[in-house]
Amino acid sequence: MTEIRDLDAVATLDAYRDRRLSPREAVADALSRIDRFGPDLDAFVLVDRDGALAAAAASEARWAKGEPCGPLDGVAFTVKDNIAWAGRPMRRGSLTTPDTPAAENAPIVDRLLEAGAIPLAKTTMPEFGWKGLGDSTHTGSTRNPWDTRVTTGGSSAGAAAAAALALGLLHIGTDGAGSIRIPAAFCGVYGLKPSFGRVPAFPPSPFGPVAHLGPLTRGVRDAALMMRAIARPDSRDMAAWLSEPPDYAAGLEAGVRGLRIAWSPRLGYATTVDPEVARLTEAAAKVFADLGASVEEADPGFSDPVETLNGIWLVGAWCVLRAMPEERRALVEPALRAAAERGRAIAAPDFVAALNARGALFTAMARFHRSYDLLLTPSLATPAFAAGNLTPPDGRFGDDWLNWTPFSYPFNLTGQPAASVPCGLTQAGLPVGLQIVGPMGADARVLAASRAFEAARPWPVLAEPRVMHRA
Repeated sequence: MTEIRDLDAVATLDAYRDRRLSPREAVADALSRIDRFGPDLDAFVLVDRDGALAAAAASEARWAKGEPCGPLDGVAFTVKDNIAWAGRPMRRGSLTTPDTPAAENAPIVDRLLEAGAIPLAKTTMPEFGWKGLGDSTHTGSTRNPWDTRVTTGGSSAGAAAAAALALGLLHIGTDGAGSIRIPAAFCGVYGLKPSFGRVPAFPPSPFGPVAHLGPLTRGVRDAALMMRAIARPDSRDMAAWLSEPPDYAAGLEAGVRGLRIAWSPRLGYATTVDPEVARLTEAAAKVFADLGASVEEADPGFSDPVETLNGIWLVGAWCVLRAMPEERRALVEPALRAAAERGRAIAAPDFVAALNARGALFTAMARFHRSYDLLLTPSLATPAFAAGNLTPPDGRFGDDWLNWTPFSYPFNLTGQPAASVPCGLTQAGLPVGLQIVGPMGADARVLAASRAFEAARPWPVLAEPRVMHRA
């Protein structure tokens, strides 16, 4: 039989039905790999070993009767540490948060539990998810399985590292400026930021107008399976879609033949893109033409919206610090305190102006998609770089982490679905991601295009971390 680690969730469920594998065996294998590789990765805040094994035993009993309780019965998942999992702390990567258990599950956790999935662990993140990296004062520095000297990216850092090594199969990420797609690109896994509100959120994020929840998985099939569960409505989120989600797996093999696709290597404003990233993503864009799509180079026509993002996001950062006792603010990472102070200085009219600019950007992209079914860009402007740095240490991107993420945050502002698919390795053996962006609500189209690329150009996976010497 294939190694358990090599099975995706779809194949795992097939193996449960055929009695070739049991949920207890699958969960025990994941826990064993967490024990083996966890110390090299620093990807987990906590691991619920006893709870996972008990849930796996109950799932095994249901499968033995031929009565699984849902479409994900026995599939293991992880929870990012800014998502509420009842009975476990939600520290948000910070020393300032209380070590007290959450009173109720977030909607995304409830939906996975209702589908029969088994929670394994909580995954690491930077403090309050404020940056695109994977280190925090609470948990240390999460390491990239492709080279443990370099960052996973963030903020869904532990989730991406876990996905890369099949430490669980379904991983909850959040994305306020690229926090699913950044670590997906750096760690060589699949990450989808769904349409805004498609996956309900509760409690609300302080970065609510740009915050999304979605899957990080090894492959596209698992993301589609996960989306079918997590995209169901929930009355706790006022922005949540009221419609039931489609069966995302049903049209997953539809391909891209006949689609009109725009390839934008710089979005019209990204002045610095690593040459290897440029080469690998351009080659990936050409694959879609080979698959029958019409692909042409075209920019959406907007200027860099980073100030619009900051006009919203920095206010959210101030809301985080404003809500905590002043004496605890000294425990917050200095760079986050500085960002929050910038947010404190933003006047209410300027915040409203940023929200209105977000609406104008949405309208511009809606018009762009009258001509193009999908937009392709690099996911990031650089491969992963040395852990512990806010930007690549060669100075190409200055000292602001948003400078190397120019392709991700525009689509938090517009709310469109956007995915990162692995599209190759650099000469140093580090993954590079291609971003696939669809019109608002076209999550199924983005998934199908991602799957078409995955089938045409399967990406490499790891059996264990490539542990290099740590400085």
